[in-house]
This record gives sequence, structure tokens and C-alpha cells, in this order.
Amino acid sequence: MSSAHGIGIQPGVKLLANRIAEPAAHHTLIPHWLSHLGPLGLITASAIDASVVPLPVPGTTDLLLIWLVAHRGNPWMLAPLAVAGSLVGGYTTWRLGHQGGEAALKRWVSPRLLSRIQGWMERHPIPAVFLPAVLPPPIPLSPFLLASGALGVPWLRFLLIFGVARSLRYAFVAWLGVKYGRHMIRMWSATLDKWSAPLLWTFFGLLAASIVMAIVKLRKRGGSVMRAAAAD
Repeated sequence: MSSAHGIGIQPGVKLLANRIAEPAAHHTLIPHWLSHLGPLGLITASAIDASVVPLPVPGTTDLLLIWLVAHRGNPWMLAPLAVAGSLVGGYTTWRLGHQGGEAALKRWVSPRLLSRIQGWMERHPIPAVFLPAVLPPPIPLSPFLLASGALGVPWLRFLLIFGVARSLRYAFVAWLGVKYGRHMIRMWSATLDKWSAPLLWTFFGLLAASIVMAIVKLRKRGGSVMRAAAAD
């Protein structure tokens, strides 16, 4: 009797042990630093992504959102956080263009793109904000946001168009995380997991260099504005 009872318990004990071990096994499938960035890292990445500071890896916010959702994050919370951060960064870029005008465009946008962006923004101001915000890389974003401010798109209209586009994009990315995130994590574990630490330091090194370059450009722009005011 006791032997039969013990045999009956064994499968239940094994199942319980497997459930306890499952989170730890799942955690090894994702780089620790990526999961530890969390919602705050997502907001920061999405804000920088919409600013004039270039992220070292295009689509960083999308990748981070997919990883966090796949790592049992709540997509109904994470996607709106990504949108909120993007609105902050986007408005900052719009304001920089609004205050600096065409001089800001010439400073931040390459001459190869400048005339095309200006022409498209003047002829199609709504698609010129919406499409770069909803389409993935390599479509550039910040030049169009700068142009929207420099060429007179009202801030409320800008935020509405930009917010709708970003909401659609990050809702789709969060769905990808729910649908295919586990598979992506397994692919990462099989190929790049051992390189996670070097990739992390390289990423943040390039990000720091981008931020320094942006600050230098802002200081130069401020100095030129002060010199122009003094000359007047």
C-alpha cells in the first residue's frame, strides 16, 4: 500500500520540481543584463531612439521590447512605456528643430538627405512624420522630427501623429514578443549568449560616444547663436 502510494506521488514530485526549475532554466536563455534593464531601460532607450543622439544598434528599442515581453514581461504595460519614452524623445527633437530652424537641420542632417526631407515635409507633412515613426530601420527618424519642428508643424499635431505611429509600431513589436519571443531567446542562447558581455560594453561605449558628440554639437550651436546675438 505504501509502495503504491509512493509510486503515485513520484510523478507529482517530479512535476513540481520541474516547475520550480523552469524559471531558472528560462532565465539562462536570455542575457542577464538585457532582462535587468527592465521598464526603465525601455523608456530610456525609446527616448534616445527618437532624439538626435544615434543609438549604436538601429532598432534597439524594438529588440529590447521583444526580449522583455518574451521574458514574461507584461506587453500591456511595456508597449505604452515604449510609446511614452518615444514621445519624450520625439518632442525634444521637434523642439530642437522648432528653436533652431533651418540652421538646426543643416547642423544635424546630412546634406545628402536635407533637400529631400525638406521637400517631402513641405509637400506631405503628415506622412513625413507618420511613416518614419512606424517603419523599421534603416528609415531615419530624427531628421524628419527635426524638420517637422523647423518647418512649422504644430506641436500638438506632431505629438498626435507621432504618438499614433509609435503606438502602432510598438503594439506590433510587443505582439511579436508574445508570439515569437521564446524562439528568439533560444536562437540567442544557441549563437550569441557567450558574447553578451562584450556586446554590452561595446553598445554602451558607442552610446556614450554618441551622447558626447550630441552634447558637443549642442554647445557649438549655442555658442554660434550667442555670437550671432552679440553681433546684432
